Amino acid sequence: MAEKIKIAVAALIAVAGLWGFYAIGEQPTIVRLGVLVGAFAVAAAVMWFTTAGREFLVFSRESWDEAKRVVWPSRKESLQTTGIVFAFVFVMAMLLWLIDTGLLWVTQRLLGQGG
Repeated sequence: MAEKIKIAVAALIAVAGLWGFYAIGEQPTIVRLGVLVGAFAVAAAVMWFTTAGREFLVFSRESWDEAKRVVWPSRKESLQTTGIVFAFVFVMAMLLWLIDTGLLWVTQRLLGQGG
C-alpha cells in the first residue's frame, strides 16, 4: 500500500509541475521550465524510493548495455537498404497508379462517360 501511495504522490507532483508550467504563463520561459523540471526531478526522487522505480532503473541500465551490443549497419549497408526501399516504394506507386487508372477507365466505360 505504501508503494502505491508513493507512486501516486510522484504522479501528483509531476502533474502539479505541469500545471504550474501553464499557470504561471506570464513569467519568463526559464522560470516556467525551472518549475517543470524541478517538479519532475522531485517526482523522480520520490519514485526512486519505490520498488517500481528501482526496477525501472535496473531495466534502463540493462537496456543501455544491450544497445551497446547491437551491431549497427555500416554507411554502405544503410544506403543500399534505403535505395532498395525507395525503389520498392516507386514500383508499388507505379503499380497502384496503373491499377487506379485501369479501374477508372473500366468505370467510365461502364457508366458511358468515356471519350
